[in-house]
Amino acid sequence: MSDQSHCRPGTDIAPGLFRRLGAILYDTMLVAGLVLMAIVPVIITLGAISGLDQIDTASLRQNPFFIIYLLSVPFLFFVCFWKLAGQTLGMRTWRIRIIDCQGGNVSWRSAVVRYFAAAISWSALGLGYLWILVDPEKRAWHDRLSRTRLIIVTKDR
Repeated sequence: MSDQSHCRPGTDIAPGLFRRLGAILYDTMLVAGLVLMAIVPVIITLGAISGLDQIDTASLRQNPFFIIYLLSVPFLFFVCFWKLAGQTLGMRTWRIRIIDCQGGNVSWRSAVVRYFAAAISWSALGLGYLWILVDPEKRAWHDRLSRTRLIIVTKDR
């Protein structure tokens, strides 16, 4: 039985840590803006119902529906971009694409697994990302767990 954590060797070049971090920084700024934009309709609606000066932001921050709503923004951003376009806007800027281990587009399942596994990579003090510095295939923990890999996109693609 083959080890499914290894990808099919290809001629594509894997991006290094700094290129990945550049894309992450770019996407973080985009997602922060989207989260702020997601808050606006909630505040407008609550302001229209009870008046802007009567909005209880403390209870809003503790409302599980509001928290889930806000957490869905980055989830949908990353999972949908990875599945539908193969790259987020930050990845596009830094010429990075996500593919599955056979060289094809990622599945919905792989994109979802990658999203949650990336959270694990960050929550372990970034060790999951630093792993690419020692990994022979330059794959992070979440690349291995989701059976995906990142490649550098040449300008002619």
